[in-house]
Amino acid sequence: MLHVSKPPGPSPITVAVAGAIALASLMGFGRFFYTPVLPAMMADLGLDPTQSGLIAAANFAGYLLGAVLAAHGWAAGRERSLALWALFANVVLLAAMAGAGTIPAFVVIRFLAGLSSALGMVFTSAVVLSFGASTGDRRVPMIYFSGVGAGIALSSVLVLGLSPFHPAGLASWRLDWLVAAVGAAVALVAVAALLPRGNAYAAARPEPPLAWPRPLVALTLSYGLFGIGYVVTATFIVAMAREGGGGHLLEGMTWFLTGVSAAVSLFVWKGLDRRLGVLGVYQAALMLEALGVAATVILPAPSSVLVGGVLLGATFMVVTAYGLQLGRAMAPESPRRSLAMMTAAFGVGQIVGPLAAGWLASISGGYGLPSLAAAAALAIAAAATLAARGRQT
Repeated sequence: MLHVSKPPGPSPITVAVAGAIALASLMGFGRFFYTPVLPAMMADLGLDPTQSGLIAAANFAGYLLGAVLAAHGWAAGRERSLALWALFANVVLLAAMAGAGTIPAFVVIRFLAGLSSALGMVFTSAVVLSFGASTGDRRVPMIYFSGVGAGIALSSVLVLGLSPFHPAGLASWRLDWLVAAVGAAVALVAVAALLPRGNAYAAARPEPPLAWPRPLVALTLSYGLFGIGYVVTATFIVAMAREGGGGHLLEGMTWFLTGVSAAVSLFVWKGLDRRLGVLGVYQAALMLEALGVAATVILPAPSSVLVGGVLLGATFMVVTAYGLQLGRAMAPESPRRSLAMMTAAFGVGQIVGPLAAGWLASISGGYGLPSLAAAAALAIAAAATLAARGRQT
């Protein structure tokens, strides 16, 4: 009897790299590129912290809407194609930022960018993390989530590398957004070629309604507070570096170190899994991040932003990845709904964070008060995880 062997499926590393490229584009550029470009936009357009925070909050509002929309069953079986459409929208919206010049236009564009980032992240995660779980390869989520840090590091290199160029009639920050759009287009082509086709690694049917045991409620609350606490530094740290008078090199180095530490953070923290457990690592990362956020205003410049950037990068992807892993474990029948609702809580926190931070910075004359408030939110988020210990992985 003739046996025909099935062609080998995609390798776990290939799928993880495809996901990492997607996150580098959707998050490293689509979400966080605003941070390294913000100082030049503030200087050229005369934006104050309140206006800058409003534009940031619009992005996070779109992210919240995208997370809520992704929680429903309409996308079942179409995750891959929707992730690619989100990556395409990311390209268009990065380019649109280069042509905008008013606050209302920036608000609309960044809102839509947040929407596409959330949808892309949730649907890419559904494909990549499901594939990783099906193969049992624990490298998949680590490589996948490292894409955010890699995108952040690359964005800092891009902005720093383009700083000497001043095309006639084109502001430097507009050139930054255009080149970012080109990079996102390259990422789209790569992901389309590498991400697995078909529905084998996506949801075959809508998941049942999400149950809310006390541990999941506590974890979701903690995750929302994390959104408040991390986003102040993640939005304004490069602006803080500029206020410290360190010049373009310090600004670029601050964001570059943030990205590099984020890219390697999951690999570094992995060794603590067996000793602390997933929830223990999540809690420890929140506490260390609180110290990093406080360091940005307690330590003297330039060490304040450099240390703060390293500690932010070393923790925020760990909290993100381990938090989502916990959420999936606490809702095994509805993992995508759990992921989407936790992302929504995170989105609420991100809306509150920059709005409050921009307002506090405007009335206090600096970023000290909002940064300390953000550090307090992270400490409370760590404390809230005590109620989630009833069910951990």
